[in-house]
Amino acid sequence: MYARACTICSLLVVTITLSFQQATAQSQLPVYLDDSKPIDARIEDALSKMTLKEKIAIIHAQSKFSSPGVPRLGIPDNWATDGPHGIRPEVLWDEWSQAGWTNDSCTAFPALTCLAATWNKDMAGLYGKSLGEEARYRNKNILLGPGVNIYRSPLNGRNFEYMGEDPFLSSKMVVPYIKGVQQNGVAACVKHFALNNQETNRHGYNVNVDDRTLYEIYLPAFKAAVQEGDAWSIMGSYNLYKGQHCCHNEYLLNDILRKEWGFKGVVVSDWGGVHDTRQAIFNGLDLEFGSWTNGLTEGKSSAYDNYYLANPYLKLINSGQVGTKELDEKVRRLLRLSFLTTMNKNRPYGSFATEEHALAARKIAAEGIVLLKNKGNVLPVNLSKVKRIAVIGENAIKMMTVGGGSSSLKARYEISPLEGLKNRIGKQAEIVFARGYVGDTTGNYNGVATGQNLADKRPASEILAEAVATAKNADLVIFFGGLNKSDFQDSEGNDRKSLGLPYNQDAVISELAKVNKNLVVVNISGNAVAMPWVDKVPAIVQGWFLGSETGNAIASVLTGDVNPSGKLPFTFPVKLTDNGAHNAGEFPGDKEITYKEGIFVGYRWAEAKKVKPLFAFGHGLSYTSFQYGKVKADKNTISPSDKITFSVDVKNTGSREGEEIVQLYISDLKSSVARPVKELKGFEKVSLKPGEQKTVSFTIDKSALSFFDAAKHEWVAEPGDFEAVIGASSSDVRTKTGFRLN
Repeated sequence: MYARACTICSLLVVTITLSFQQATAQSQLPVYLDDSKPIDARIEDALSKMTLKEKIAIIHAQSKFSSPGVPRLGIPDNWATDGPHGIRPEVLWDEWSQAGWTNDSCTAFPALTCLAATWNKDMAGLYGKSLGEEARYRNKNILLGPGVNIYRSPLNGRNFEYMGEDPFLSSKMVVPYIKGVQQNGVAACVKHFALNNQETNRHGYNVNVDDRTLYEIYLPAFKAAVQEGDAWSIMGSYNLYKGQHCCHNEYLLNDILRKEWGFKGVVVSDWGGVHDTRQAIFNGLDLEFGSWTNGLTEGKSSAYDNYYLANPYLKLINSGQVGTKELDEKVRRLLRLSFLTTMNKNRPYGSFATEEHALAARKIAAEGIVLLKNKGNVLPVNLSKVKRIAVIGENAIKMMTVGGGSSSLKARYEISPLEGLKNRIGKQAEIVFARGYVGDTTGNYNGVATGQNLADKRPASEILAEAVATAKNADLVIFFGGLNKSDFQDSEGNDRKSLGLPYNQDAVISELAKVNKNLVVVNISGNAVAMPWVDKVPAIVQGWFLGSETGNAIASVLTGDVNPSGKLPFTFPVKLTDNGAHNAGEFPGDKEITYKEGIFVGYRWAEAKKVKPLFAFGHGLSYTSFQYGKVKADKNTISPSDKITFSVDVKNTGSREGEEIVQLYISDLKSSVARPVKELKGFEKVSLKPGEQKTVSFTIDKSALSFFDAAKHEWVAEPGDFEAVIGASSSDVRTKTGFRLN
C-alpha cells in the first residue's frame, strides 16, 4: 500500500513538473508563434523581429507561384495556385512548363458559369469546401479564384470563369464559395478587381465608366466577397481605370477596397499586372507576382530581386526617397495571411482527387445543366421506345478540362459525353457515333496535353454525309457541339470573334433536323451562342464545361435520372446588337472603352429596350411543372428602417419530384433617375415532390430598393411606389404585388 502511494506521488510530481515545463516553454515562445495570443499582437511581434530585407523579400515572388516566408523566424513560404475550377498541375520553378509530377492530377470541377446556373448557395459552399480541400492537400495557401467579373458581352473569352451578368446572383453565390475554401486554411483570392470584362488588349485598355454603374453593376460581388465572405485576398486586374492599372489603382484599392469596405486582406497582382514601383508602393498592392512571366527576362538568376516591389523599392527606401510605413502595412497583411493559413495549427490536412470530390463535382454539374427547350417532351430519353441513338459532334468526345488559359487542368480523369451515355444506357440502347464536324484537333494547351488525337483528314462533305446517314437511321439524335477552350473561343487571352458557332456547326444541325425530328442539341460552352436553327430543333440543353464528371452528369439529366433544375445566369441574345455593349459599339474596345450602356447590362438592357431574348436570364425548364400562387406581402407600406416580407406558394403539379428556382425582382415604378424595369433581389431553390406545395418567402429592406447616387456618393431609396415581381425567369412573371416606401 505504501509502495503504491509512493508511485502515485511520483507520478503526480512528474505530471506537475511536465506541466510546469510546458507552461514555461509556452511562455518563452515568441508571441508570433503563440496562437493563443490575439492575431494583431502576433503580427506586431513578428514584424518587430524582421529585417528590412526580409520585409522586402516577402512582398514579391521568388518563383512562378511562390513568395518567400521568413525562414529565420519559422514563417513558411506562400504558395498560390490556379484556379477557380481545380488545382493547377505543378510547373517548373521559373517556367510555365509542367514539372512532370505524377501525383498532381486533380478533380476538375464544373466551370463557374455552371455553378452560377445552379442558383444554389449550398452548391457554392460544397464547391468551395471541396476545392479548398484539394488546395490544402497540395499545400497551397492561396487559391486564385473565384472570378466574379460581370458578363458584359457574350464574346468575352473568360466569361466561363465567372458567375454571370447579375451582381446580386454573383454576390450570393460567391460568399459560400469563399467560406468553403477558407475553412480549409486556404485563402480565396477573388478576381479580377475590377472592370476586367474583355480579353482583347487586356493589359492596355482604360475603362471609362460612371460611378453609378461601377457601384451598382461591377462592384457588388467584390463587396460581398469582402464584407460577407471575409475573403483573405483579392487579385487586381490587368486593365486600367482612371488611367491607372488596376493592380495599383488608388481609387479601387485604397479608396474603395480598404477605406470604404474595410478590407484587411492581401491584394495580389495578376501575373504581369504591375507596371510602376511608386504606384505599387502607395496604391494598395501587397504581393507582386509574375512581372516577368518567364522568371528570367532580366537574364540573371536573381531576376525576382528586380521586380518592382523588390530591389527598386529597397533602393528608394535606402536613398530616403520613401519611408517604410507602406512597407510595414504590406507586411502586416501578409503576416495575417500566414497566421490564418500556413501557421494555423488547426488547419485541416485536406484531401485530393477523392471519390467524395468526384461525387460533389457530378452533383454540381448535373444541377447546373439547363434545359432550354423541350418541345414534344423529347426528353428525358424514353428507353422503352428509343433503341438506337445517334451521338454526333466533336464535343461528344473532346476533352474540355484542358485549355482555356490559366484554368487549364490535368484532371485525374474526364468522362466524355459519349462515354457517359454508353455507361448509362449502353446495355439498353445501341449508341452509334459520327463526328459531324472537325474543330480543334490539337490536344496541348498551357503545357497540359490531353493525349487525344482528334485528327480527321476526310473532306467536310464526307464527314457531314456520314453524320446525316447515321442520324437518319436512329430513333433519337443527340448533337454535342458549341464552343471549346481554344484561342478565340472560351479562353483566356482572346475574345470570341462572333456570336455564331464555329466549324460550320449551324449547317450540320440544320441538316440533322431535316432527317430526324427527334433531335436534341447539347451546347457545351461558357457563353451564349447564336441559334439560327432554334425553331427546327425540339430540344436544346445548355451543358457548360462540366469537369471530370461531364459525361455522367449529362447522361443523368438526358435520361431523367436527375430532373433538370439549372437556370441561366446570363441572357442569350438573338444577335449581338441585342446586347447593350455591342449596341453601343463598345466591344471590344481598344485603348479607351466607355461603358455607354451604363447600368443596363444583360436582362436590364433587353427589358429597357423591349428586345426579346433568345433565352432570358433565369430561364430553365424542368421535366415536371410548377404552379405559383398569388404573392402576398406582410405589409403594404414600409419606412426606411423597416423590412418587408413577400410570400408565395409554389406547387409541383407534375408527376415527378423536381426543384424550382423562385426569383424575386423589384421594380421602382417612379424614380428621379433612369432605373431598370426590374432587378433581381432574391432567389430560392425549392425541392417539391409531386403534388407537394411549399411557401417561399423573401425579406428585403431599403437596400433592395436603392440606387447609387454618384453626386452624394451614397445609396438612396426614394419614397414612392414599388412592385415585388415573382418569376420563374426574368421574362416569365408569375405574380406581383405593389407596396410603398414612405
